[in-house]
Amino acid sequence: MLSSGLLRHLVERYPTARFTIACGPLAAPLFAFVPRLERVIVVTKRRFDAHWYRLWKELRGTVWDIVVDLRRSLIFYVIPVRRRHIIGPITGGEHQVTHLSRLLDLPQPAAPFLYVDARHQLAASVLIPEGAPVLALAPVAATSAKTWPAERFAELAVRLTGGAEAPCAGWRIAVFGGRDDAERAAPLVEALSRAGLGYIGVFGEPDLLTVTAALARCRAFVGNDSGLAHLAAVAGLPTLALFGATDPNRYGPFGGRVVRAPPDPQAADPQAAGPQAAGPQAGYNLGHLAVDPVIAAFCALFPSKPAF
Repeated sequence: MLSSGLLRHLVERYPTARFTIACGPLAAPLFAFVPRLERVIVVTKRRFDAHWYRLWKELRGTVWDIVVDLRRSLIFYVIPVRRRHIIGPITGGEHQVTHLSRLLDLPQPAAPFLYVDARHQLAASVLIPEGAPVLALAPVAATSAKTWPAERFAELAVRLTGGAEAPCAGWRIAVFGGRDDAERAAPLVEALSRAGLGYIGVFGEPDLLTVTAALARCRAFVGNDSGLAHLAAVAGLPTLALFGATDPNRYGPFGGRVVRAPPDPQAADPQAAGPQAAGPQAGYNLGHLAVDPVIAAFCALFPSKPAF
């Protein structure tokens, strides 16, 4: 996701080029509508790094004009390539998008971008019909360490949208998640029901480009440290992501805002476990993040009361 702006730059820089993209199975659907796409090679990890050998077999028969390697793989030294751009180790605390953009010597960071087709727009209009503004919530993440407690998401939703004086009074709520996330989002859904607030459920959509188009129909987003936060930022809506152990300065949604859990006072060195560490042992526990700072950060997304 964070590297997708590089692809857009290359598409626009070389208007007659054809593109082959090698990526993991989760990312592959995101590239289906890239202009002049020749093929997407799905790289599935295998034991003993056998996936790299399989990729080499797919690539060795072509003389490539340009290779952009974001994984520092040796195979791009043993296939015919006229020009190589191979990512180096990150230095300092810059954002990953900025680091990736240096690979092509871009004067400005290449903001993530996805090519969305008209069919995705149509499907999104069914998921998020026309009407009052929509607050998108993503209360589930890949691990418990990246997940804000569901009851706090519920409190946040009620305080933002419930009552005439709420910052988002009159807004609808859409709850986004994967195929298996509905059960984990149940405490939020039940709290909305008790408060008399309806919701739009967007769970299990297999097409991430449709999800992106659906997010673009919302007015704002609040969610955990997950792919949905990055999709929301790509979709262009005001995005607030909740971070624990992961370093938001490097991996936060590009162009969005982040609220990070306060350091655990019992942790001797919150940074000791590294930027991608997960869990309270890294020193930042989402269980310690209260609702008030999240509401304050959300309201800061807007110059005035966030309503139409």
